[in-house]
Amino acid sequence: MKSVEIKLESLFDASTEELRSKENAGILLDLLDSLNNGEIRSASKNEDGTWHVHQWVKKGILLLFRAGVLKDYSEGASSFFDKDTLPLKTFSLDSQVRIVPGGSAIRTGCYIAPGVICMPPMYINIGAYVDSGTMIDSHALVGTCAQIGKNVHISAAAQIGGVLEPAGARPVIIEDDVMIGGNCGVYEGVLIRKRAVLGSGVIINGSTHIYDLVKGEILSSKNGNTVEVPENAVVVPGSRTLQSTFAKEYGISVSTPLIVKYRDAKTDAKTALEQSLR
Repeated sequence: MKSVEIKLESLFDASTEELRSKENAGILLDLLDSLNNGEIRSASKNEDGTWHVHQWVKKGILLLFRAGVLKDYSEGASSFFDKDTLPLKTFSLDSQVRIVPGGSAIRTGCYIAPGVICMPPMYINIGAYVDSGTMIDSHALVGTCAQIGKNVHISAAAQIGGVLEPAGARPVIIEDDVMIGGNCGVYEGVLIRKRAVLGSGVIINGSTHIYDLVKGEILSSKNGNTVEVPENAVVVPGSRTLQSTFAKEYGISVSTPLIVKYRDAKTDAKTALEQSLR
């Protein structure tokens, strides 16, 4: 999609009025079409397992916000106002995406693969990529530009954070076959490697330290990237005691994720996806 990239880069310094010209509006529509079809994405995996951020994609999404004007999308008693460049994504039976009725919303400009299940109410924002066999459960969020792999379960009330600014920041990435427990929060470009399991209530952001009780290691951000949860890791909420005099006096501790094991047959049995749902 090099042609789309080149065209978008020519618009980064354009005025709002210029963005709304017929020719430039067509370029922005090409971006939306490519995002909706999964032809381009805000980050992609290299052969060596690292992830590469495509800054131009996120900058292009920002252009859609800048070019848009507020529009009334209301239907009946439901009030809905958003930029005219950012309507809801449209689906048909051919999409083979299950969207259970009950108040969910999916913004245009995100890829939702066949076989994805959306339980109400949930929300998927622009730039997201959700691969096949994944379930987005009730009250869950998939934020802007988040990258979700195959056969991922994002449980009820889990929050997968979004990122548009700064453009070079890595979005949250969840690789294949990951289980995200209820009420989890994954933010600020955290990378969850394949087959990892986050127990209910685990919160991880870019500055979180994860304590690996199995290997005796402390995992934190490095080389400009935020923290990564290793492949097959099973993570649960924990706490660590603060060492300042004041903290010791009052018994203060802070929450921290703990890797308590790596996946085994028992874990696989507990987290097995029900294929009849897909």
